[in-house]
Amino acid sequence: MAMGSIRSGDGMGDEDGLDDAPMADINVTPMVDVMLVLLIIFMVAAPLMTTGVPVQLPKTSAPKVAQAKKPLEVTVDKDGNPSIAKEVLTMDSLVPRLKEMAAENKDQVILVRGDRDVPYGKVMEVMGLVGQAGFSKVSLVAQAPSGGSAAAPSPAPAGTAR
Repeated sequence: MAMGSIRSGDGMGDEDGLDDAPMADINVTPMVDVMLVLLIIFMVAAPLMTTGVPVQLPKTSAPKVAQAKKPLEVTVDKDGNPSIAKEVLTMDSLVPRLKEMAAENKDQVILVRGDRDVPYGKVMEVMGLVGQAGFSKVSLVAQAPSGGSAAAPSPAPAGTAR
């Protein structure tokens, strides 16, 4: 494409020597300006569209919906002994205690925490016992690499490695 005006080959053009032929270049500056203005308009308007239609909600005397309970933590200490909350148990007494808790609420989320020095197989054995007791939402807990708070993934079905 030519970057300037098209000149006549015979020299018989206007007084400045240019022909009346159109330029083949497209001026994109106005198009870019319009697109940037539209972008800003949509960026400002998008959050306003999420509010929905304003309505006056009726009042009710029904109790509030119960919030999800805090997850139950099963910890395996460095010696391989399991504990629930601060109650230290043996491997044999873990399943009956968990079955008691499962009778109350099978949908309880269980977080399994294992000491760094405990063999992986021991932690997986405890996870299996939690699943055997009837809980289906079992997750592993790990320390964040930056030394922040413990990170727990979303609950996985019992017996599923994460």
